[in-house]
Amino acid sequence: MLEFQYNLPVNLVFGRGKSDEIGKIAAGLGGRVLIVTGGSSTKRSGLLEKTGALLKESGVSYVIFDKVTPNPVTTTVYEGAGLALAENCQAVIALGGGSSLDAGKAIAFQAVNGGDISDYIFGRKYSDRALPVIAVPTTCGTGSEGNGFAVVTNPDTMDKKSLRCKAIIPVCSIIDPLLMTTMPRSTLAAVGFDALCHNMDAYISRIAQPLVEIQALEGVRLAAGSLRKLYRNPADLDCWDQLCLASTLGGMAINTAGVTALHGMEHPVSGLKDIVHGEGLAALAPVVFEESIAGAPHKFSILSKLMGGRDENDFVLKIRGLLEELQLNTTLGELGINEDEVDWLAGNCMKVSAASIANHPVVFSLETVKSIYRKAI
Repeated sequence: MLEFQYNLPVNLVFGRGKSDEIGKIAAGLGGRVLIVTGGSSTKRSGLLEKTGALLKESGVSYVIFDKVTPNPVTTTVYEGAGLALAENCQAVIALGGGSSLDAGKAIAFQAVNGGDISDYIFGRKYSDRALPVIAVPTTCGTGSEGNGFAVVTNPDTMDKKSLRCKAIIPVCSIIDPLLMTTMPRSTLAAVGFDALCHNMDAYISRIAQPLVEIQALEGVRLAAGSLRKLYRNPADLDCWDQLCLASTLGGMAINTAGVTALHGMEHPVSGLKDIVHGEGLAALAPVVFEESIAGAPHKFSILSKLMGGRDENDFVLKIRGLLEELQLNTTLGELGINEDEVDWLAGNCMKVSAASIANHPVVFSLETVKSIYRKAI
């Protein structure tokens, strides 16, 4: 008997040039907004200036918070929320890569709820309130525009974990593939691999259900088909459309099915070392998947075929081949992880990623997690 529940009220505005609608959409949320972004990329590309002009045309005033860094931290969230309150902002526009989107969503939550955001991240407190968020991604990897997750790191504990709340699902996400085209190839490789992994994580999750599987498999197909081509030829706009959609589908899929051990094990790595998330995934993926195929061989067979393989037996080879093409071949050792840090990583993984480990096709023990980390070094 088939039973499931699905609820994801996200409004997606997708298409080339759709970022021109930022002002019109923001005008429906209030007269003053906080723009949350990083310190450089949206300035260099001209998107930040363009957004300001569009807001002014629509009669919306704004204040800019541009202190978001990769792997955003809770102290940044507190600072941004304080600015939103001081400036009487009625909404947040999260503008930039996944870090800016996650930070913007967390700031929108913190501005309304206050207190220690870790209490909400770890489930000690609950709230379903936040300022409305408009998400405008400029990278196609995290899929944060399609879910109610905001991944942040506590700099005191190095815990990297997601705030999960329906109230931070963007009231509107504007996905304009033209905004992605300024990414360096190394960034494209990292974020594109993240998009692929989100879809694979959701598909193999123990709590996946039919609608998630449909989204995730299409996301894998689109990402696998477009990422290689884009890496070779970044001028292919049709491939940008496909990879952007793959990223958004991955974000939507993990909202319901969660992530599994690959992301669960990477978060302690980038929480501890502040590395590029996609590179951490690349270092771990072959080793994690080698230990996972026995738990769902039929699913890994399907994934392998979408990657150009035959069955589950050559899935890891296809992953390694993709990483070579993207020049993402790396190890945890090359990313700065030492053997003496394995115990902390494994313990932190079991702390912050318990649900992800439980969702995995093979439920890893603490010792297995340690072994995987060591192999990935």
